[in-house]
Amino acid sequence: MAEKLLIGRTGKKMDTTPKRVAVIGAGSAGLCALRHYSSRPEDFSVVAFEQTDTVGGTWVYTDQVGTDRFGLPVHSSMYKSLRTNIPKEVMAFPDFPFREELPSFIKHSEVLEYLQEYGKHYNLEQYIKFNTCVEEVKPIQEKNCFKHWRLTYRNLLDTSSPLHTEEFDSVMVCNGHYSTPLLPDLPGSADFRGLVMHSHDFREADPFQDMTVVCLGAASSGLDISIEISKVAKKVLLSHNKPLVESEMPSNLEQVTGIDHLEQNAVVFKDGRRVVADAIVYCTGYKFSFPFLSKQCGLEIKDERITPLYKHMIHTTFPTLFFIGMCKIICPFPQFHCQILVTMAILEGSVQLPCKEEMDADTEADFQRRLGEGLPIRHAHLMGKRQWSYNDELAVIGHFQPIDKSLQNLYNHVHATRVKDLMNYKKICYELTDSENFRVVGSV
Repeated sequence: MAEKLLIGRTGKKMDTTPKRVAVIGAGSAGLCALRHYSSRPEDFSVVAFEQTDTVGGTWVYTDQVGTDRFGLPVHSSMYKSLRTNIPKEVMAFPDFPFREELPSFIKHSEVLEYLQEYGKHYNLEQYIKFNTCVEEVKPIQEKNCFKHWRLTYRNLLDTSSPLHTEEFDSVMVCNGHYSTPLLPDLPGSADFRGLVMHSHDFREADPFQDMTVVCLGAASSGLDISIEISKVAKKVLLSHNKPLVESEMPSNLEQVTGIDHLEQNAVVFKDGRRVVADAIVYCTGYKFSFPFLSKQCGLEIKDERITPLYKHMIHTTFPTLFFIGMCKIICPFPQFHCQILVTMAILEGSVQLPCKEEMDADTEADFQRRLGEGLPIRHAHLMGKRQWSYNDELAVIGHFQPIDKSLQNLYNHVHATRVKDLMNYKKICYELTDSENFRVVGSV
């Protein structure tokens, strides 16, 4: 592309060449980045790198577990019967609603169709390099001053081709955080002889037919998977250290304390109870993983806290390196929308970031508030109720329309309904009536 130069009021030449932006991953966050950056070709030139042959990221179901045909870890954690645990009215990107005829709580395949329709509507596939694995992202500096990003990648379909290298002004890390299992280090793990599985590899309940199964973890996946397994298992023990879930459960599902240790054919819980078990499913979450970032990026992950990240997304040493979608317990698509708009404002220059010292101090203050509330280090990026003020803060920073309050109100309502009626809350259908309100419109 020919370089474009304008003469400014000071008489200096101003480079107006579109900034080159690399997006790693073509899941929901990556597609959102492509949608917005591609809408301004005069300012940005964007390309995404996707190691599979399709869009959708974690929403792409596959029977495969372990490694894929290229020997890479299978990315998706989707299981066959999964339906969303938040309604589509809350999930949608602000500028692209789900189809009205769908119920509020939809199948994973319907979310994937939505993302595919989003991509087609904005003609995004032209910007994606499929079957492409990013090997390295490295900051290039001259005289201790950052110049650009050097991104090295390979075509997975052509093993004979050399590595490719391109240079970019900015990099968007959109590879998600539901693909690298976080496994507990339990005493006796090596001794247990039953079936052991992380929820990342759970696809259907059939392998647990007539078994006594321990599901460790009572967050969203633990609750959903334990209920799913209970349909075929003899007994399911939902093991966790949280307050008891106050909802009707299947008759063969029992809540128990956390695991103390394992034996060859048994699980011993923290209250001393010992249960002979056939299988254990670890619903213990995931680790952040960015194997493509070079050591020169200076990123650290300790106890699932990523540093140095300002507002959970901006690298404070290299503020053109952005991490989209790292926050946990959120309405993902609306938050991705907000984060991407902030990155655009930063790159175009309409938003000036504080200095590194101020950004790091703000980040540390947020972290210390969390510790003061009793949260462990691993919840440094946990949002939950905090997501709404965070989204509003991003809107102020980026000077764009904030997310409608109706999403927050419906999200909170569904959460309150869910904890009381896990077995039936997904049957209810909702409608957003205006920017602040919603109503129940029936059930399925």
